[in-house]
Amino acid sequence: MEKFGKSQPVKRVEDVRFLTGAGRYVDDLAPANALVAYVFRSPVAHARITSLEITEAFAAEGVRAVFSAAELEAAGMTIAMNGAVVENRDGTKGAAPMRPILAKDKLRYVGEPVAVVVADTMAQAKDAAELIVLDYEDLPAKLDVAPGGALVHEDVADNLAFDWGLGDAAATEAAFAEAAHRVRLEVDDNRIIANSMEPRGCYAEPEGDRLHVAINGQGVWVQKSQLARALGVDAETLRVTNPDVGGGFGMKGMFYPEYPVIAHAARHLNMPVRWMSDRTEAMLSDNGGRDLVSVAELAFDADHRITAYRVRTRCNLGAYNSQFGQPIQTTLFSRVLMGVYDVQTTWLQVEGYYTNTTQVDAYRGAGRPEAIYVLERVMDRAARELSVDPWELRRKNFIKPDQFPYRTATDETYDVGDFDKVMQRAMKEADVTGFPERKQADAEKGKLRGIGLCYYIESILGDPAEGAKVVFEDDGMVTIYVGTQSNGQGHETVYAQFLADQTGIPADQIQVVQGDSDLIKEGGGTGGSRSVTVQNNATLATVSVMTEAFTAFLADEMGVPASGISFDDERFRADGSNLTPTMLEVAEMAREQGRDDLLTHEARAKLEARSFPNGCHVTEVVVDPDTGVTDVDRYIVVDDFGNLINPLLAEGQVHGGVVQGIGQAITERVAFDEDGQLLTATFMDYALPRADDVPMIYFTSEPVPSTANIMGMKGCGEAGTVGALAAVANGVQDALWDRGVRQADMPFTPLRVWELLSNGSVAAE
Repeated sequence: MEKFGKSQPVKRVEDVRFLTGAGRYVDDLAPANALVAYVFRSPVAHARITSLEITEAFAAEGVRAVFSAAELEAAGMTIAMNGAVVENRDGTKGAAPMRPILAKDKLRYVGEPVAVVVADTMAQAKDAAELIVLDYEDLPAKLDVAPGGALVHEDVADNLAFDWGLGDAAATEAAFAEAAHRVRLEVDDNRIIANSMEPRGCYAEPEGDRLHVAINGQGVWVQKSQLARALGVDAETLRVTNPDVGGGFGMKGMFYPEYPVIAHAARHLNMPVRWMSDRTEAMLSDNGGRDLVSVAELAFDADHRITAYRVRTRCNLGAYNSQFGQPIQTTLFSRVLMGVYDVQTTWLQVEGYYTNTTQVDAYRGAGRPEAIYVLERVMDRAARELSVDPWELRRKNFIKPDQFPYRTATDETYDVGDFDKVMQRAMKEADVTGFPERKQADAEKGKLRGIGLCYYIESILGDPAEGAKVVFEDDGMVTIYVGTQSNGQGHETVYAQFLADQTGIPADQIQVVQGDSDLIKEGGGTGGSRSVTVQNNATLATVSVMTEAFTAFLADEMGVPASGISFDDERFRADGSNLTPTMLEVAEMAREQGRDDLLTHEARAKLEARSFPNGCHVTEVVVDPDTGVTDVDRYIVVDDFGNLINPLLAEGQVHGGVVQGIGQAITERVAFDEDGQLLTATFMDYALPRADDVPMIYFTSEPVPSTANIMGMKGCGEAGTVGALAAVANGVQDALWDRGVRQADMPFTPLRVWELLSNGSVAAE
């Protein structure tokens, strides 16, 4: 693995562009003559449409077109959107009610798109939207995640989208019956709004017989196939691009209703059309995250070893199946169901419900943070009820190093791990032995200090295959075309750095091209922490192809057999030859001889197995019992990401993930009123974490290189969030425990914490 030991903390090259205002985002790039679209949205959560009149709006000044579902269908579009479904426990498929691009017959959540106005200016589009006449018959809003209530879809009984299970229910029940100890905890995982720095947007423009659609998403190929399906055209007539993207977090990985409407408008009017969401519009219409409640149960033998684990979850899908909503809390949740613990008897049952709220889909971690949160909360509760040290309880139940590769109860194969080594390092870095003194010092000030622990593992998701293409340009630069899509992770730096490490080409002579379906024919986009591992695996394959081709070419130039030529990541060498050319020099030699075939190299590679990043988060929180204000005072992370390419960027990813976890745990609260109106639709009401809500985050790496890929890497993009939720929540629970509080659920806003303390205790049992 020595050849992958060049990792250096290189600063991100793209940051200069972003910090000096030179980033080129979708709203920067839309043609200057583009028409402007405005989306007219449902003002109510649940109603039957009795009439929708757009004639007067269409006649308004500056208006070029107005589209409702009827206009889209008349144009031959497929208005039903895709949504993955899971298999129910009885073998049937989960519910698949139609989700129209624009509302048809019913309104099902506040913010649902009803019509789109296209005009010369935004002011004209908004004025025209005021002239749309939408009459409707109000219906009761279904908001609770439980059977019954007003039907969101008439063809879905009890609003139950699916009833899914995995594991052995009977064996698990038997293990609980025989257990020496049983621990049960209900865990609420609150809904969040993703709130990327750049809201969603797109533009579309005719390009001859083709249509170019630019979307600030997390990949172009899903968008291209879905657009082709909606428009009823051959996918090759479409070019889809992603420019610079200001944050995604899973929320921008999906296909949304606005994109096909804008594409159709540009095609229909033969003019470019642009749409950009504003912040409140985004909060109403972007996919939300989390929103589930689980009952977790652990069975123990007399020696405190876990013998069985059972989870029953009810999750909120929102009004419709979003693209991956059903799999998130089922198949993805199950990937790390048992975490890092050696238990083979498990049962996971999940029920999904439709409600009159915005759809719920992937948010940083997509099912894995939810699973680890439930498990590590109930592990914390078990340590308390069994009067066992929480560190020792975990250590006793860890999968041991000599058990790898380890097949989990949910059919994942963990390749490597040394969880105790990582946890021991975390205990040292967190100065756990000094906690009682810090706790006492706060107690003397009237404050409550708690310590929280989470040991997480996550499974890298997404397409394991990816391609790369390397082109030696005439100006001496080298371009690498990639199939993933950066939305803030630093791919331009990492990919150039990795290619430089493997070829000796200076990183400042390498440019990274992404997000253009015409330039890269196939790719998996970004999501599931897959990008760097799968993309660099493809780069390795491309370097291998390139090295082989250059070696064959050099055999004649150097006068030696190809088998006698070696490449040492910087130069080609051969005994008996004075030539020691670099990759760039070989490319120039080939160009001079007219060998243009040697100037472009590409390959596609597939990882045969997933990697499993893991680590230990330790946090200390301080609660002011007089106000309920909770401060995260200390935060320590020790991660096993395997071999790192750029430790600086890995640390940045951890910091970002931890902050999002702190946000969900402490400040972010989504609230709907009884009629389904979103009460937290601005930053005046929805509290993102600020700099003063976050402590200095200590990060270090304790690597156990993966055997699932030649690079020994493990993904890191989502790990911070996966570990943060339970670490913070367990810290708050610890701080409140001595005051009799037995059930503490996120978000720990001042009012909620103050009420918990004021009410004394609400026991979970």
